[in-house]
Amino acid sequence: MKTLIFTTLALLLPLTASAQKIEAKSKVINVGQVMFRQPVTVDYVLHNRSTHSLLIDKVRTSCGCTTVDYPLTTIRGDEFFTVRAVYDAKQMGHFEKQIGIYADGSSEPYVLTLKGVVVEEVTDFVGDYPYQLGDLLVDQNSIEFDDVNRGDRPMAKIHILNNTDKPVQPVIMHLPNYLLADISPSEIRAGRSGEVILTLDTRQIRDFGLTQTKVYLGSRPGDKVATNKEINISALLLPNFSDLTDAQLALAPRMQLSTTTLNLGPFDGKKKLKGEIDIQNTGKSTLDISHIEMLTTGIQMSLNTTQLEPGEYAKLKITAVGKDLRLVQNPRILMITNDPNQPKVIINIKTE
Repeated sequence: MKTLIFTTLALLLPLTASAQKIEAKSKVINVGQVMFRQPVTVDYVLHNRSTHSLLIDKVRTSCGCTTVDYPLTTIRGDEFFTVRAVYDAKQMGHFEKQIGIYADGSSEPYVLTLKGVVVEEVTDFVGDYPYQLGDLLVDQNSIEFDDVNRGDRPMAKIHILNNTDKPVQPVIMHLPNYLLADISPSEIRAGRSGEVILTLDTRQIRDFGLTQTKVYLGSRPGDKVATNKEINISALLLPNFSDLTDAQLALAPRMQLSTTTLNLGPFDGKKKLKGEIDIQNTGKSTLDISHIEMLTTGIQMSLNTTQLEPGEYAKLKITAVGKDLRLVQNPRILMITNDPNQPKVIINIKTE
């Protein structure tokens, strides 16, 4: 093995390309919290995927704070090997360092990433873990990103406790393209805690309104998806009117509803209850109801128009279905509009 130290380095040219023969079990390792001035060591397990042997020509790092040991001898085809990195932890705060591996004369590196946070004292989450997802305990099993605008990147955190007797490498499975997950540390020892940071990329959500999905928390790469590992994720994307001028706001549409809580009364043996809500545009330009949906089951609805000129009315007809409302606690309807004062409207449906 050879140890390589670089004090200054203008690294890493295109990070999108890499030595095609090499594949890491984990290209990114998050070590979580690291004590100040206590160097941290990680081992990357890599695989020569080809049938031919290869030789690592050189290894470069993104700063002199990271040293690397790597094999100097020939690596046979289909052989696994280890690259060890040591970060000196001499600077407080979050860090993310790259290691570029050049093999067989390649001009483009295969890039590994080491990340974490240097702290004065390592602390674990001290709250409760009321939910069990597979082999792991978590503090919450649902995340709501409410009232976000296009371009926002809100984050939410889930704390994990490994209550098994073996280390685990948690993974979030079935992530849609608008969600990113960062797990810290990458490996959680028995009895220790970690966290998942979920980031919502609103630019990847196509439509305004409510978007819902399910992701799954596995205890290791390749773990199986199961309902007892499920995390519910919802995001409510709204139009953004923050950059409108005063003159534009004065000419904006204005939505006025006869009520935002529709009380349909008792069923008294009836299968269905019906009611109506009047909608008026009291503004000075076209009101566009761009999205309308039921947030719960048990409700049927119809709207005679979604575009109202100034002074015009629309009628929202609502039907509550008794047998479908039995398990619904708060039946609601969501509307998204171009009224800057009411981009989101929630209509509550009450029955007795």
